[in-house]
Amino acid sequence: MSPLASKREELSTKQRRLQAIFAEAKTDNASVIDLSQVTSIAGSNEEKRREIKRLNTELDELAQDVELLAAQESTKRLGDRLDTPIGGYPGIGGTGDSFGSLFTKSVAYTGRSRSAAGPVAELNINPRSLFETKATMTTSAGWAPQAIRSGVVVPSALRPVQILDLLPQGETQQANVVYMEETTATNAAVETSEGAAYAADTFVFTERTSNVRKIASFLPITDEQLDDVPQVQQYIDNRLIFFLRQRLDLQVLTGNGTPPNLTGLLNVAGIQTQAKGADPGTDAIFKAIVKVQITGRAFPSGIILHPTDWQNIRLLRTAEGVYILGSPADVSPTRLWGLPVAVCDSGSIGTAVVADFQNFTSLTWRRNVEVQVGYINDDFQKGLKSLRADMRAAFVVYRPTAICTVSGL
Repeated sequence: MSPLASKREELSTKQRRLQAIFAEAKTDNASVIDLSQVTSIAGSNEEKRREIKRLNTELDELAQDVELLAAQESTKRLGDRLDTPIGGYPGIGGTGDSFGSLFTKSVAYTGRSRSAAGPVAELNINPRSLFETKATMTTSAGWAPQAIRSGVVVPSALRPVQILDLLPQGETQQANVVYMEETTATNAAVETSEGAAYAADTFVFTERTSNVRKIASFLPITDEQLDDVPQVQQYIDNRLIFFLRQRLDLQVLTGNGTPPNLTGLLNVAGIQTQAKGADPGTDAIFKAIVKVQITGRAFPSGIILHPTDWQNIRLLRTAEGVYILGSPADVSPTRLWGLPVAVCDSGSIGTAVVADFQNFTSLTWRRNVEVQVGYINDDFQKGLKSLRADMRAAFVVYRPTAICTVSGL
């Protein structure tokens, strides 16, 4: 009996042995065995468990031996076939040489190995070509590698929402925000003698109106796009909402007031101005703060600066090279003269805004941002949907003198 057959017989015997033990331990519950029922192994349940483990280890080792011997025997059979004389195969006459021997004596092989020239060189064939196809298999002409997207979507570089957080926000149920402004207030309070007439105060009020305006956009999209890419609707919803808020952020600063535009801070009638002139930028901004305090009788709550202007202020240094607003290694908050700075590039370089946003401005919502899905014309028949996003809001400046722009920075 060959070593392979012997090992296979031993493996089969031990397999039957272990199967018989498990048959004895079998219970009604398929996931539980009872070792106390095993009689073919003496000893306690723990000793029986160790014996089963030992048998299983032996089975693993025997199975590996069988696999190794089988591989060796298969390799030997292949070698024997290569060494068999050609004439030994039915229908083939030969010299008695094996295939391998004939191949090494061939002109193709000897011509290659000897670097022959002339007629022999024409037969200088790579022996591998006897067994391989001529075409080289590459990723472009063969099996292309699989590439799976990571799921990361990189949005376009767009200006973020930059100044809306400076503004107090509220709601209205009306199409306009209507309020009363005290346009005349004469304080006649004065020291008065006993029995003398009191001086009369004067108040004049003027009704003011700020119209609610709509900002809107939409995107046509196919049913397949929504069905086949699960995250696409949430992504588009978020982007549409961002687009509306970004546009509102722009309108609040630069809107020209011509319907349907809002009237932005820079175009409100009656706001104050402060030219930089020969002053450092920081000094000009502080003078604007004082104007808001004195003329506007307000308490400035924030500053809007273009990034380039903020850069110039942040990099101010003494003649010795010491940074005025702190070392680059310091964690420096975006503040100037104690007020938060909203760095915003939707306005012009060189123009800043100082204002009491908290008390004298308001962003009032008639309807906050909404995203809806619907059909237009024959879209239903074409399998198209339209994602529509819009908002309705009014921007109110209650006291224009509570705002001061700084120019020439």
